[in-house]
Amino acid sequence: MAEVAVGGRRHALPAATVRRIVQGVLAAERRAADISVTFLGRDAMRRLNQQYKQHDAPTDVIAFTLTSPDGRLVGDVYVCPWYAARTARRLGIGSRQEMIRILVHGVLHVLGYDHPHEDRTRSPMWRRQERYVERFA
Repeated sequence: MAEVAVGGRRHALPAATVRRIVQGVLAAERRAADISVTFLGRDAMRRLNQQYKQHDAPTDVIAFTLTSPDGRLVGDVYVCPWYAARTARRLGIGSRQEMIRILVHGVLHVLGYDHPHEDRTRSPMWRRQERYVERFA
């Protein structure tokens, strides 16, 4: 069972959709986790990125993973709709599709998947992510 909390100033995707996607990824990965998803504006995401990643610019998604004292996986996923919309325009795709991609990407990071920074679109994580994007978009 997964607990999914959704918050933030603006939900770029309906909370029910976010829960369905997060729970769908967790079920497909056969993992249980408590995950919160928070939507942040451009400036708040820039501050978070500066504080935790030492990059003074907004980014699409930041994910944090913890293990609770009872061994349960706990994750926080922060998503920036502004960044997603900008990327979607640049790629000529719908912003909803890009929001789903970013959300799935963050959840996979919580689950321990990673990719090389310079070649992430060729990584096994990216291929896995794109299968989920096709399923949920």
